[in-house]
Amino acid sequence: MLKTNICGVNFKNPLMLAAGVLGSNASSLNWVLKSGAAGVVTKSFSKEPNTGYKNPTTVGVDCGIINAIGLSNPGVDNFIEEIRRVETGEGEVLIASIYGATPDEFSFLVEKIQDDVDMIELNISCPHAMAGCGAAIGQDPNLTHKIVSATKDASNVPIIAKLTPNVTDIGEIAKSAEDAGADALTLINSLGPGMKINIDVAKPVLSNRFGGMSGKAVKPIAIRDVFVVYDTVDIPIIGVGGISNYEDVVEFIFAGARGVQIGTSIMNKGVEVFNSINKDLENFMKEKGYKSIDEMVALAHEEL
Repeated sequence: MLKTNICGVNFKNPLMLAAGVLGSNASSLNWVLKSGAAGVVTKSFSKEPNTGYKNPTTVGVDCGIINAIGLSNPGVDNFIEEIRRVETGEGEVLIASIYGATPDEFSFLVEKIQDDVDMIELNISCPHAMAGCGAAIGQDPNLTHKIVSATKDASNVPIIAKLTPNVTDIGEIAKSAEDAGADALTLINSLGPGMKINIDVAKPVLSNRFGGMSGKAVKPIAIRDVFVVYDTVDIPIIGVGGISNYEDVVEFIFAGARGVQIGTSIMNKGVEVFNSINKDLENFMKEKGYKSIDEMVALAHEEL
């Protein structure tokens, strides 16, 4: 009943771990899979190691968090060993999140890891990435096209482009990614950047001053972006942003998503959130008479 298919890859349910949360090592990724997720996305990594920003890198705010980690990672040569220790079963999917500043960097990473993963997600949308990376790419339709095209040419696994909401027209960016060959899209990355100031010392809390906003507060924007992009492209959409219960998942599916990613809510509910949502989602579907996820995708688009 909960099975879904995204560009030819089978998922036992629509739930995945979002990039950046519990995705730094194989043990945590395996833990999430055992906790009911059908897919896991690694922490974003690059060609060379990156130390990221100094602490503090995360701060809680009303209805979410602001983070500016700076895409810290050990580099592909070190991280690939963790990837190879991830254990997936039937209907479980391993997705690598990669980032870089040039088409060549992305292509290098794809060629390096594609034999060890099921799909690759391009982080071209992080609002607190180092210069030339993240949203600096995803806010430009031409750069988006170049990066997606280069990675698609190098890849023998499906390519997912993760897009930023911090644009004037997300449909334009989505269409550019599709035209370049993206097999699917993830919507959305964190919003902002935003900021929090410590009033006791009159200083920004984060060492980078600004960071990406995630959590419940961004869900309405994510839902809207999924809804808009569904009418713009013909490739599958994965929704992400503020998901903490089955109602949130249903909203994303009705907006047009075939799967969803969960991140910030794990900080409050733990990895148990996956099994909990799966159980509640199945009960909802039985109660409403839905026999499959396919029946539910984009129902909010039907004319009244």
